[in-house]
Amino acid sequence: MAKEKSKRDSIGISMKGCQTNNGFVQNEDILEKDLDPGSPANSPQHSALSSPGPEEPDLKDIQPYAGMPKEVLFHFSSQACYRVPREVLFWLTVASVLVLTGITIAIIAISPKCLDWWQAGAMYQIYPRSFKDSNQDGNGDLKGIQDKLDYITTLNIKTVWITSFYKSPLKDFQHGVEDFRDIDPIFGTMKDFENLVAAIHDKGLKLIIDFIPNHTSDKHAWFQRSRNRTGKYTDYYIWHDCLHENGTIIPPNNWLSVHGNSSWHFDEARNQCYFHQFTKEQPDLNLRNPDVQKEIEEIIQFWLAKGVDGFSLEAVKFLLEAKHLRDEAQVNETQIPDTVTRYSELYHDFTTTQVGMHDIVRSFRQTMDQHSREPGRYRFMGTEAYGDSIDRTMMYYGLPFIQEADFPFNDFLTRLDTPSGNSVLEVITSWMERMPEGKWPNWMLGGLDSTRLKSRLGKEYVNIMNMLLFTLPGTPITYYGEEIGMGNIVTANLNESYNVDTLLSKSPMQWDNSSNAGFSEGSHSWLPTGSDYHTVNVEVQKTQSTSALQLYQELSLLRADELLLNRGWFCYLRTDGHSIVYTRELDGMDRVFLVILNFGESSQLNLKEMISNIPSRVRIRLSTKSANKGSEVETQAITLDQGEGLLLEYNSKDLLHHQTDSRGRCFVSSRACYSSMLNILHSLC
Repeated sequence: MAKEKSKRDSIGISMKGCQTNNGFVQNEDILEKDLDPGSPANSPQHSALSSPGPEEPDLKDIQPYAGMPKEVLFHFSSQACYRVPREVLFWLTVASVLVLTGITIAIIAISPKCLDWWQAGAMYQIYPRSFKDSNQDGNGDLKGIQDKLDYITTLNIKTVWITSFYKSPLKDFQHGVEDFRDIDPIFGTMKDFENLVAAIHDKGLKLIIDFIPNHTSDKHAWFQRSRNRTGKYTDYYIWHDCLHENGTIIPPNNWLSVHGNSSWHFDEARNQCYFHQFTKEQPDLNLRNPDVQKEIEEIIQFWLAKGVDGFSLEAVKFLLEAKHLRDEAQVNETQIPDTVTRYSELYHDFTTTQVGMHDIVRSFRQTMDQHSREPGRYRFMGTEAYGDSIDRTMMYYGLPFIQEADFPFNDFLTRLDTPSGNSVLEVITSWMERMPEGKWPNWMLGGLDSTRLKSRLGKEYVNIMNMLLFTLPGTPITYYGEEIGMGNIVTANLNESYNVDTLLSKSPMQWDNSSNAGFSEGSHSWLPTGSDYHTVNVEVQKTQSTSALQLYQELSLLRADELLLNRGWFCYLRTDGHSIVYTRELDGMDRVFLVILNFGESSQLNLKEMISNIPSRVRIRLSTKSANKGSEVETQAITLDQGEGLLLEYNSKDLLHHQTDSRGRCFVSSRACYSSMLNILHSLC
């Protein structure tokens, strides 16, 4: 009893002179039961707060305190001084969320489409047999490419393009594929390829490879089964009966091979003729056969699963032939039919670009789209249709709502044999004027079957053409060695059977001035190196400030960093037999790049006559003559030597593509505007 009384006394003492805080009372029942009636805790104020009952408590004199019960809390929360700030904060929060959501939607709506990886940087085309030999057998290989990836990154390249490396009995390693799922032993193993893919991706690069869906080698397992009429393979190729007269074979029609003579060859095992657009060792597949189309689709999926980022589809215009097998018309109608043996002597209306061909190419695109769903893993598809007219080439871009190739490879600059301002501008404007709206251009200066730039135009035009390549809108594509100005070799002393004309541009890469130009540490190389490799090589040009390699690296870096070059408008100002002048400009930027390329004799230009608001002096951002870089020139009298190019920079808000008289001379690939305030691109131009 004494203990309980002591407890009650201590409670009574603790309550004196204090307001009751029921939120901190440990046992309210004990307090209500035991408190002394005369104690202060039993005052009217306390009773109103702690005693349950049906009557509303009197809260007039109560002040807010920590741990108040919900009845008290509700009393104060309904007062204006508390309610209004709370509601203001609530609606401010709602408004902020709505504003931020609206801003986000607006930014997304007005933002132009970002450039994809195949648009953002240059492509570098490699012929693997001639790039780098890693095992001293005189042949370039996949390990050799991997060893030189650091060099490729110094070129500011985004995409490595490796030409055909499939298992093949043919020496050109391009068209006659024996097995589409295997690496030719001369280049290495599948493990070497997988290591190369991983190394390329580790460097932040992408990889595209060649693929030839039109035909195979006659050693391919499909062809061997087809010639023996084995199951579904019977119709994998194009077979037709041939006539026999006086011991000779008469083909079904007058169709010719690209390499000349009849495109039909008699096979004794099947006792029929098979069709080949190229050599007789390269029979054409029957792409009208659904089973063949499925095989091609599975091959594409096989390499995509290996990590390949895209394909260059070769010889696509030959995918289908007319079913009726009628003779093709002669170019010269008076020529005796039996003497027509060259490919150029016929109009190839029944053997190229047939109805349904583009549907097949679109099906390839759909296959790649299935593997493009992962963020950052878009699969590129380019098409090669060498020799087509520019109008037919444009068809490979697809239709407005049906995508086909990301772009058909543009080799029209590789066909220029004599440089001039007029011819260069004609190539540029022909492509840009015909390209469907919203599509992306590309430019090539060389390739496997083209004469190298230096041998075609002359060494004085190497730098100026590379400047053209990197200052045009679109994706620049460089054939290995063009960055250092390699030329064709004079002769190819080989014991193997080749089309020599296609070999001269495939000589080994010139790395240094050691034996075999640093291409191979073996005793020989499969092709002779260029005779100028002692001075025209990578190691020498690395140390020369005036070298083609140094300018190439500066140009590629500038294109990667400058919105004017990778997103801006292209407006040409003047062209004549000597020079071409054009600007690169972007809405929202008050800087303009002006490019002047002189393909003729030394001449003087007055830029004030072309651009009225150009400053009297402008800065040289880059020049084919490195000594001029960073200096200023008078715009009223600019003198350029033959093969000289200048990239000038000046400030102006009066852009040419806004001027009425210039609109027909201005083109843009992916329109965007720049906001200097927000430092973003937008489409509200």
